[in-house]
Amino acid sequence: MSKHPIFSGNKISRRQLVMGAAVSSAALALGPARASASSPNGSWRAARAFEAVLRESVSSKHIVGVTAVVAQAGQVVFKKAFGFADREAGQLMQADSLYRLASMTKPIICVTVLALAERGLLKLNAPVTHWLPYFQPRLADGRSPTITLRHLLTHTSGLGYGFLEEQDGPYHRLGVSDGMDASGLSLVENVRRIAQAPLLFAPGTAWHYSVAIDVLGAVIEQATGRPLADVVRDVVTVPLGLDSVRFVATYGAPLVTAYGDSTPEPVKMSDPFALTFGKSAINYSPSRAFDPNAFPSGGTGMVGTASDYLRFVEAMRTGGGGVIKPETVAALTRNAVGGLTIGAAGPGYGWGLGVAILNDPKAANLPLSSGTWSWSGVYGTHFWVDPTAQLSVVVLTNTAVAGMTGAFSLATRNAAYSS
Repeated sequence: MSKHPIFSGNKISRRQLVMGAAVSSAALALGPARASASSPNGSWRAARAFEAVLRESVSSKHIVGVTAVVAQAGQVVFKKAFGFADREAGQLMQADSLYRLASMTKPIICVTVLALAERGLLKLNAPVTHWLPYFQPRLADGRSPTITLRHLLTHTSGLGYGFLEEQDGPYHRLGVSDGMDASGLSLVENVRRIAQAPLLFAPGTAWHYSVAIDVLGAVIEQATGRPLADVVRDVVTVPLGLDSVRFVATYGAPLVTAYGDSTPEPVKMSDPFALTFGKSAINYSPSRAFDPNAFPSGGTGMVGTASDYLRFVEAMRTGGGGVIKPETVAALTRNAVGGLTIGAAGPGYGWGLGVAILNDPKAANLPLSSGTWSWSGVYGTHFWVDPTAQLSVVVLTNTAVAGMTGAFSLATRNAAYSS
């Protein structure tokens, strides 16, 4: 083990799902992808400092490989790759390399839920049992409270994560998958196991990062009568032209090799691979990304390129790209949990309907604007969107978890605002 140093039930057709979301990817005004460090007119003045952070992270062997893409005011102003996609094979990272997105999958699934709600197939304030009658987890006192889709979207349901509990915690005892291991479970079986674990608190009374988005995946399947991967494809990824974003990578695809934090440099992940994290460990199976039989984890299961993920967040920043309405984007990207403490994000943060929301930059000690929304993934990825600065930044690494949190992610944020 490596250590980290720091209901309806009615089936609907594909045509019904796609209706109202057939926006062309070219309509997102991102302009052509370029490998240069800045736009032709040199509009992004922070490009040099930002690139220096990426280069230093690789040269210091803190990060094995990284791809970063930045858009400002709708134009791609930075797109570069550094380091190795496969260090042992000497394979260099490319701007179009494919990464395991881990929890950066969550916003995509949440947007899918919001799109289905707009079409009347889901209701955010309805109980989960409307679609999944068996999903009735209990509190410590034996009560089975109502959990709504809104609770799941905001991580206020009382559910947890195995990697955030003690090694002998209920999720471990029940064999619940966090969505990154080769569990052999089906989506329904995993959600049934989640339902057997006691709730951490009464829904709506606290915030805790959780497997809630995997439960939403099961709700989507039941509400549409279709596989989750097909619904996400038809509702989000095809309409936005996100060709690389999917649950199963094609064999032979340029999927980067995964590495885990270690000393003096990251180590290549075995399969399986456990990385000590807090009270427990994150259990990885890098080969899961190629396994068509692995259940589609709405919380952690997708792969994609930096450019495609940038296209996704830019579509949301500019009004939803035809996938969801501007007013729904506003709900997605504003604080929806009041003053609840967002432990996984830190001081100054709230939570929307699928992303972390920066409420107080001073409390967070960050240069970002209030209202910036973001998230990250434990394979070593992070992104943020600053609507005030019209800045969207996607930074994907193949180094867990150094590419997600800590000195590197802080340095990228500071450098992006260095001008």
